[in-house]
Amino acid sequence: VVTESSWQSTTTAIKPMTHDRLYYFLPYWDDKPCMHVRSVWPDLRRRMYNSNVVARVADRLEEGLAEVHALSEHEDQSAERRLRAVLEDLSAECARYVSLARQAASQPGAGKTKLDRERARLCEREIEHIGTMARNLKALVTKHSFKERYKTAQTYLNKLKFLVEDPQHALPDIFLWLISNNKRTAYQRIPARDLIYSMVAEECGRDCGKVQTMFLKLPGKRGLGPSGWAIQTKLQVYMWLGTLKHKKNFVDGLTKGYELSNEIRNADRPRAMPPSVIHYTDKRVFQMRAYMYQARSLIGSDASGLSDPFARVVIGEYCRTTQVIDETLSPTWDELLVFDDVLVYGTREEVKKDPPTVIIEIFDQDKVGKSEFIGRAMAKPHVKMLDEPYAKPEFPPSLEWYEISRGPDHAGELLATFELLEVPSPTRGGAPPGQDVPELPTPKDMVVASSQQDKGPILPVPRGIRPTLAKYRIEVLFWGLRDLKRVHLMKVDHPRVDIECAGHILYSSVIQNAKKNPNFSTPVKFLDLELPEQELYRPPLTIRAVDCRSFGRYTLVGTHMINTIHKYMYTPLTKREREAEERKRSMQQLQNLEASAAGTGLHPTVVISHDDHEMSPLISKETAISLDYGTGLHGRRDMKTNAHRKHRKQSVDDADGDEGSRDWWTKYFASVEAMIEESKEARKETQLATQQNGLVHGLEEGGADGGAGGAGAGAQGPGGGAQGAGGGGRRHSTTASERSDHSNKKKGHHHTLKGTATAAKFVARLSPKSARRQRETRTALTKVYPNELEAQGDYNGFKEWLLTFDLLRGKKTGDEAEDESRVVGVFKGAIKVYRWPLPKDVEDHTIMGFDPQYGFFQGLPSNEPIHVLVRVYIVKANDLHPMDLNGKADPYIVLQLGSKRISDKENYISKQLNPVFGKCFEFEATFPQDSMLTVQILDWDLVGSDDMIGETRIDLENRFYSRHRATCGIAAKYEDGGYNQWRDPMKPTQILAKLCKDGKLEPPVYSNGKVKVGRRTFFLQNDDFEACFSPKVLEEHMALAVLHRWHEFPRIGCQLVPEHIETRPLYNVEKPGIEQGKLEMWVDMFPMDMPLPGPPLDISPRKPKSYELRVVIWNTDDVVLEDDAFFTGEKMSDIYVKGWLKGPEDCQCTDIHYRSLTGEGNFNWRFVFPFDYLVAEEKIVISRKESMFSWDETECKIPARLELQVWDADHFSADDFLGAITLDLNRFPRGAKSSKLCTLSMLRTDVSVPMVNIFKQKRVKGWWPFYVKKENEEMELTGKVEAEIHLLTKEEAEKNPAGLGRNEPDPLEKPNRPDASFMWFLNPLKSIRYIVWHNYKWAILKVFIVLAVAVMLLLFFYSVPGYTVKKIMGA
Repeated sequence: VVTESSWQSTTTAIKPMTHDRLYYFLPYWDDKPCMHVRSVWPDLRRRMYNSNVVARVADRLEEGLAEVHALSEHEDQSAERRLRAVLEDLSAECARYVSLARQAASQPGAGKTKLDRERARLCEREIEHIGTMARNLKALVTKHSFKERYKTAQTYLNKLKFLVEDPQHALPDIFLWLISNNKRTAYQRIPARDLIYSMVAEECGRDCGKVQTMFLKLPGKRGLGPSGWAIQTKLQVYMWLGTLKHKKNFVDGLTKGYELSNEIRNADRPRAMPPSVIHYTDKRVFQMRAYMYQARSLIGSDASGLSDPFARVVIGEYCRTTQVIDETLSPTWDELLVFDDVLVYGTREEVKKDPPTVIIEIFDQDKVGKSEFIGRAMAKPHVKMLDEPYAKPEFPPSLEWYEISRGPDHAGELLATFELLEVPSPTRGGAPPGQDVPELPTPKDMVVASSQQDKGPILPVPRGIRPTLAKYRIEVLFWGLRDLKRVHLMKVDHPRVDIECAGHILYSSVIQNAKKNPNFSTPVKFLDLELPEQELYRPPLTIRAVDCRSFGRYTLVGTHMINTIHKYMYTPLTKREREAEERKRSMQQLQNLEASAAGTGLHPTVVISHDDHEMSPLISKETAISLDYGTGLHGRRDMKTNAHRKHRKQSVDDADGDEGSRDWWTKYFASVEAMIEESKEARKETQLATQQNGLVHGLEEGGADGGAGGAGAGAQGPGGGAQGAGGGGRRHSTTASERSDHSNKKKGHHHTLKGTATAAKFVARLSPKSARRQRETRTALTKVYPNELEAQGDYNGFKEWLLTFDLLRGKKTGDEAEDESRVVGVFKGAIKVYRWPLPKDVEDHTIMGFDPQYGFFQGLPSNEPIHVLVRVYIVKANDLHPMDLNGKADPYIVLQLGSKRISDKENYISKQLNPVFGKCFEFEATFPQDSMLTVQILDWDLVGSDDMIGETRIDLENRFYSRHRATCGIAAKYEDGGYNQWRDPMKPTQILAKLCKDGKLEPPVYSNGKVKVGRRTFFLQNDDFEACFSPKVLEEHMALAVLHRWHEFPRIGCQLVPEHIETRPLYNVEKPGIEQGKLEMWVDMFPMDMPLPGPPLDISPRKPKSYELRVVIWNTDDVVLEDDAFFTGEKMSDIYVKGWLKGPEDCQCTDIHYRSLTGEGNFNWRFVFPFDYLVAEEKIVISRKESMFSWDETECKIPARLELQVWDADHFSADDFLGAITLDLNRFPRGAKSSKLCTLSMLRTDVSVPMVNIFKQKRVKGWWPFYVKKENEEMELTGKVEAEIHLLTKEEAEKNPAGLGRNEPDPLEKPNRPDASFMWFLNPLKSIRYIVWHNYKWAILKVFIVLAVAVMLLLFFYSVPGYTVKKIMGA
């Protein structure tokens, strides 16, 4: 509570007035009250100044990025240029901040506390860094990297926003209160830094010294939620905050036109009081015209999900209301509201520069109770002064879209414009408009509701402002409704769909029984109407589903809003436009080639021939087709690869052995390998083309989509390029020349370019690697997509016929979970909007290749119910989200199609995040009732309910009716049996005949190795193939080759879905937007009224094969010596070798060769490793319980690698590691014949080192090096091992058993180790002999001699005196 009078200020109480009893105003008229507060605070302005400068930089960056985002959403080419400009401005702003910060740091009192100083350093350092990064990022903005660079710029914005707020307070916030009857009614809180004044413009608060419109809100919790949405008070206020020495500047931004009172003249005196009232003498009278045309995407406020919207327009003290439009979210008012006697204070220039703000509030009219607030928009009117002409380009103004907001949420958009026209008479009271003010339009002829009779005539928006209308046709495909929920506790039995646009409604037929057949009986209807020609003004489309109930009642089921109809617009391509486009394209390519030649110094020879075949089906064309892929025959080029086979990595084909051992998994692994190889090749070719020509060419349609699929990427160079296997094996059914020819056809002309790029590509084509790739394609391949089938660009989501529109019901609350529950059903159909009538010379065609003059949905498939056999193949899941405490999951599959549900809970896979399912599930479904397939992966739990890991949904109906033939993929080659057996009940010749029939073409004609389809003839490249097949089988091969090139056919051609595996992301509704893993799968569908297919493919996981690996460690040599002998100090090691195959826990060790003085060790020791092995995956399968509490065993796969290590044994400390070698059993270097030949060069990975596959060779013996890696990753030789590796199957091992170590059966001889090899404390005599005597024998002999001499001397000196005395005495 403020107690001191100097700290608060209030205006004099005044009684409010009103014109319409909706809004009240305070009649201040010419005398504007002025309030002031003086107070004393510590001088902490620098904190606010710093925050304001940073906030200004952040605001400008945010505005710029918003513009960039808007441009990118409209796919505007200038988005990249604008982003570069924004980054340049950011760099300059950051440099400006750094200079200001350094100037401020030198001023006194800059840092009051240590935190101030540290924060100043932090801001300066961070913003300087952001400026540098922005300058560098600007140079990296390209078309392909635009999205990533935009995201990076967003991170700069987040950093700046983080730096804005100062952790320490400077000045308290300012409060404005509205007082009524001594009660605080409404308030607004303004941060002090927004109003602080500074002599430096960048440091001023954003609202300092500005007249602004401010909305006051209710205090406390009443100001939150719906009660706080409506305006309590709109305040036009001018605010300024500063020190007394800057007080003279407080009127700098105030609107001019006031009297200079003594208080204002003496404002520079510190003790002078500000004025209590400012009297305005300069005022003008205006007429305001509000042109309210329409709104779109309003929030639904009624229980039906719709609203009855009307608008209130407020300017100054005046308010006008539009008419109410019932039951719509996109009202078109088309109404002019006129406001007379709008009084505006200020000079002419200021009124022109900053006119008063217009407030538009949208309400929903309710029959009972108050109108419900929908949203609010603010606008600035276009000002016309008295002496200005009402003429173009400023007048009449064009309509603009204004954003409608409700609280923090977006609530729609308003299409309107506003004019402020000055009138000559300055008096209030209805002055007539001036001569230069346009006349008002004629009122509308319409019936006015009784509630609106007092509003007078309704004026329309005049012709010069309203959009220019033209005749359009909206053609709608009403296909059906899906997943309709109950409405008012009753089922929806007889639904109908209404399409509303600009007040016109197109009604569908009524579905008689939604449960039996939810499709419409009359699918195609159209509506002719007038729409604005300008895209900006086009009204939205509203889709409404209505249930027709008994006694003529209609109940709204749900609605869907299409805000912009731009993506449904069709602009036909006429003959004249096509010719102009072709000429332009030809000139562009000529210029590109000339620029390329100028850059490389080459003179290209360019041959351009226009291929009119695309537009003229009467021109006959012969095309060569090749059947070398998949026929089991191989051309002469395969002979060239024999010399390189021994150096090539063993492929999956070699691992699988002969043709009879191949299965579906052979095909799968070969396809994955091909996908990886072709992705690498595509990147290399792209880089080559870029380096040689300096031009980056986009990927071709087939190649780009294949590249997105991982396997079929290709690059298009100047002279034609390589096209990937985008068509699912198309790469193998056409030759390189055909692919180049196809790419040229797509361009409309072809080029021959002589240059280094062409030569390099030609050499690459003839390289051994290329030949080897061609040889490897003998294994049939399938297309592996790294994402959903719908995500491939060639298929456009299978939406050429059917689009899906969610129907919503109820109020929008802003809560995601509640708003998702608003979805009450789905409408399936399609919409086309186009000018009518169409031009006569239109050359475009419909989806099925027909003339669009007769409608766009010709050739539509029947939407009657159809019985379908659905086969869902689940291959494997990858990277599943862990669900158990041990970081694993126990996944199993659940499928649901309509009311049918299949659970595979019994076959759950224990403790796996990458399970291989290998399952096929069959359904008998009926379209359209059973159209949505849901595949769920659940986690099995022993106790409690099972948790869902993730799910994916597939709309089978869209796929079934797609012209891309997504029912069953077209295989890469035709085979009657084996692992690649043709699985479609329709053979290639039947499929081709049906496609020709659907496209109104003559049936294909086969003769003498040729097939004629329409006006095109395909012939075999090699006549030898005719002798290899029977005529019928040859026809199938030729028809299949034509199907792979079906997209080349003009008018009716499209990319057919190949045999494929799609990778679908899994999502969980409880964790929206977070991927829970991926699922590899595909779906086949077969109509039940056609011949049924054969049995489903067997894709069950391969069972691992049991092997036994026997490794005999014979000897070691040159092992590094780690220990020093205790008595002698010489180097030695106690060597032993350990090895494992399945992991360290499976480790086996030799015995110890003690006291090796030369690094030589003798062992004759056998390791025996039994293991289960998957040949195709080249992985060892291990099944074991993770702990004693585990319910069942866990299966994991590890690479087949033998690890051998040499160690030095220590008895009183940890053993010392000396070296190791890892041998990949599928590819390891052949052992050296002797120890001298064994070097580290054996471990090189180039082709000069011969490699061994133990699964092929079975037995190998030799020397291999041990090594350790230094810190610089260099290898150091630490020893050599002689070993023998012997691989046996389980059956062979049982017939010829062998014992571990040197045990029975088949024992090994004891090694011939030197006598010096022993353990000293177990053999004391040997220790004396080999340690003491061997090393110190001469020293011992010397000691003995010295002792003997000493004893003799001692005895001599001891006995000499007695003997001498004895002799002397004569005894």
